[in-house]
Amino acid sequence: MKRLAAIAAAERDRAVLWLPVFMAAGVLVYYDLRFEPPVWAGAAVAVPALLVGIVQRRAGWRRAAAAALAAAAIGFAAAQFATARAPPLGTALPTHATQVTGTVRAVETLPIGRRVTLEAVRLNGSQAPLQRFLRIRLRRDDDTVLRAGDTLRVRALVRAPPPPAYPGGWDLQRDDFYAGLGGYGFALGPVERLSQGAPAAPLRLVQRLREIIADRVSAVIPGSAGAFAVTLLTGFQNSMPIADHDAFRAAGLAHLLAVAGLHIGIVMGFAMVLARTMLAASEHASLFWPAKQLAAVAALAAGLGYALLTGLHLPIQRSFLMATLFTLAVLAGRRAISLRGLALAATALMLIEPQEVPGVSFQMSFSAVLALISGYAALRPWLNRLRGKGLGRRFGGYLIALALTSALAGTASAPYGAYHFGRVQIYFVLANMAAVPLTALWVLPMGLLALPLMPFGLEFLLLKPMGWGAASVVWVARTAASWPDATLAVPHIPAWGLAVLSLGIAWLGLWQTRLRLAGVVAIALGLASPALVRPPDLLVSADARLIAMRTASGIWLQSVSGGSKFTRDEWLQYWAAGVPHRIPAMGTAADGAIVCSSGQCLLRPHPDAPAALLVRGAKHPDDCAAASVIVSAEPARWLCPWPWPKLVDRFTVWRYGAAAIWLDPGGARVLTDRAERGTRPWVPPPPTPRKRVRPGLVPALADRP
Repeated sequence: MKRLAAIAAAERDRAVLWLPVFMAAGVLVYYDLRFEPPVWAGAAVAVPALLVGIVQRRAGWRRAAAAALAAAAIGFAAAQFATARAPPLGTALPTHATQVTGTVRAVETLPIGRRVTLEAVRLNGSQAPLQRFLRIRLRRDDDTVLRAGDTLRVRALVRAPPPPAYPGGWDLQRDDFYAGLGGYGFALGPVERLSQGAPAAPLRLVQRLREIIADRVSAVIPGSAGAFAVTLLTGFQNSMPIADHDAFRAAGLAHLLAVAGLHIGIVMGFAMVLARTMLAASEHASLFWPAKQLAAVAALAAGLGYALLTGLHLPIQRSFLMATLFTLAVLAGRRAISLRGLALAATALMLIEPQEVPGVSFQMSFSAVLALISGYAALRPWLNRLRGKGLGRRFGGYLIALALTSALAGTASAPYGAYHFGRVQIYFVLANMAAVPLTALWVLPMGLLALPLMPFGLEFLLLKPMGWGAASVVWVARTAASWPDATLAVPHIPAWGLAVLSLGIAWLGLWQTRLRLAGVVAIALGLASPALVRPPDLLVSADARLIAMRTASGIWLQSVSGGSKFTRDEWLQYWAAGVPHRIPAMGTAADGAIVCSSGQCLLRPHPDAPAALLVRGAKHPDDCAAASVIVSAEPARWLCPWPWPKLVDRFTVWRYGAAAIWLDPGGARVLTDRAERGTRPWVPPPPTPRKRVRPGLVPALADRP
């Protein structure tokens, strides 16, 4: 008991660090619901919990429980408020080509062609503009000069954001709902610029400045090196060729393309050193001015300018918020980097942008920073012993610190990358040890010094050397990605497994006594969670153009003309599979798991489980009695005699979304995307069939398994 009391006393000051964790849990509970809760739900729990915490003045389990419940309810309420302030989805977009008129919000250079984001959009000359933005990809040969603020008109084919590729997959509709995007499209003809307008709002002026800088950099630094330089200075990532973008990801260098903490740290560090050097050059300033504090303020101003210049997206918001806390700590004479600062930054971001909590950027960023702060705190005695005099020892200490930083941040963020992308990078430590110093000491400082030379047309003096360094970083990414087994496909971690793993990381990082070692058990359980769940045996896309089955011999796929490559890749990533095999037209495949005859295939991925019947135009399938479920790329109702098997056909997925099917010994279980996501503001309403369906003939779909 005395030992437990001592541990509790030692950890008491760290209990407050758990409030952001409970707040994030409340946010995730909101997004996991299958229905939209009442607007007062979060506040109805938060207010009483806060009152109980205030009344309970003495520290104890009641006050701790009230504080945890209040934090979770505040996170829940913050997510509700973010949903309420997002513009509604509005009416469905037309399915045919339409005349699009709108004001240019942003122009992005792609590897091939350009893409514009339009606001105040009117379709076919309608009077009422859309409440949401549209992104239109222009034709490759369209070289019309466009800037933010211009008004244009173009004939295009537009579509709403696509639903998840499979139930529980990446929800682009939810992301776009909060981003204010209403859909995507591609131009069918050349753009007609109706008027040339100057940006009215300050942020639009910044957007135009970003576009001008991107053009200047691209003119001096061609190719992938230029695209990398543009990303560092403006935040535009889409000009990077797909092959090189994949190479950065395979090498574990994708964080260099996602402008965030490393970049703003470089900028602010460079600005602080420059300001201290300039102040030191003056004897009066050195003796009578608070040089350290003034340099910190100058660094903060530089960080704010860089955050605006690179788009003020979530990673840069998080990083700038941390930098602000760092500056305030320097001004107050307190320790700059701490877990309390990280907790404050997480709390502020969840209040402002709670919809980012389920996203990969939020999860990877905060797990990496937590690992760095707690890891260096735990290893500080060992690192202090490595310090010493002499150039060789200092250089060795620098290499060790660089490798340790890459290992801590990369290892902590790897599970989240595996969850969202299905891959882990093997050589990320070596790649970062080469690429990060190049970026921090050469590439980005050269680009920053080139910016003030642009009004005089002299930016090429520094952009040329910047290009040499950028080309070296691209070479590092390509080389590391070309090594054997640079990336490994890993089984998909279920959502509950990721939650347990995240709890383990927080437990290991936030406590300071031996109590923290219990987090290793939770991390191990989270990593082992894929072995405790069984992925679906069959997947059917939202348009039924893709139907795939998972067997012991690999993935077998039927693809109808127009099947989505993105959906196929998402399936292979989810199943951690390689190149799929094609389901044959006739004969037997997959060691007897597939038996195809004229117009149909009997699919039995497990010998002791029921089969699925893949119908390919047969008017009256022969194997209805042997199947627990029928799948078809075309409408296939009423093809089998009573009693009907469960059915997933073109009509089913049109109404309910992509489907996942488990073939269990007791029968087939079907989960659709609409059953998985429920009725939420970002989920479009189900389409209405043109003809009334006879009662009792709509196939019953299982609820969430």
